[in-house]
Amino acid sequence: MSAVLALATSLLWGFADFGGGILTRRIKALTVVVVSQTIAVAALGVIVLATGAWSEASDRLWFAVAAGAVGPLAMFCFYKALALGPMGVVSPLGTVGVVVPFGAGLVIHAERPDLLQLGGIAVAVTGVVLAAGPQLRGAPVQRQTVWLTLVAALGFGATMAFIAEASTTLNGLFLALFVQRVVNVAVGAPVLWAGTLRGGAAFPEGGARSLIPALPALAFVGLADVAANGTYALATRSGPVTVAAVLASLYPVVTALAARGLLHERLRGIQAAGAGLALAGTVLLASG
Repeated sequence: MSAVLALATSLLWGFADFGGGILTRRIKALTVVVVSQTIAVAALGVIVLATGAWSEASDRLWFAVAAGAVGPLAMFCFYKALALGPMGVVSPLGTVGVVVPFGAGLVIHAERPDLLQLGGIAVAVTGVVLAAGPQLRGAPVQRQTVWLTLVAALGFGATMAFIAEASTTLNGLFLALFVQRVVNVAVGAPVLWAGTLRGGAAFPEGGARSLIPALPALAFVGLADVAANGTYALATRSGPVTVAAVLASLYPVVTALAARGLLHERLRGIQAAGAGLALAGTVLLASG
């Protein structure tokens, strides 16, 4: 069951990233983050009220607060890196973040993957890096781009580790996800507002009304991201954190395949090989 939930996480994150990438072609990235997370806050607020999840409040919610604070910073660094450097470098480096939840499984939960699972982890991570289409030659990459990407990757990994520790019950998970999203908005909205004070535009031409046609897509991005965090947290409870972390980190493969299927983008040979390796690693992990 853990493997199924972790793979569902990678699907949800992969499609959320795909949708977010499409939206940021015409809407400011931070606006996409703030609006989509605000929609998620509203949806989760209804669930929390309906289930009485407030009664599950505990000290563990500080993990949700930490996840909410780290998330916007990681996303800002990731988009900044994409603006400065080639995606063929940024995307593969972004998978480095899996070391955080993987390490948490080894240290905090004292997990010890068997030999078959270790082989699956190595194959899957290699596949993810190759599926992202690493740039093997070309102009040198700025050191700032590399550092920003590594900060983003570790931030995403830390978010995964924090949310896995934020609750012990299903209702507690709803509350933790709600708190995480509230903090996301509380951190991201002031930064967006500060940008407008410096002369930047928070909305496309036409103002806030121009976002109305994009609201269904923004809602999908926000809710898919929330659902992914939820399925990941459940996956870490029903199986090894080390395995769940690697399987959940297959989302770049999903994004690449979505671009191929929906936008008819051509996969390079190295990407197709990477997707195959990621699938092979998944089979090894699931059978371990």
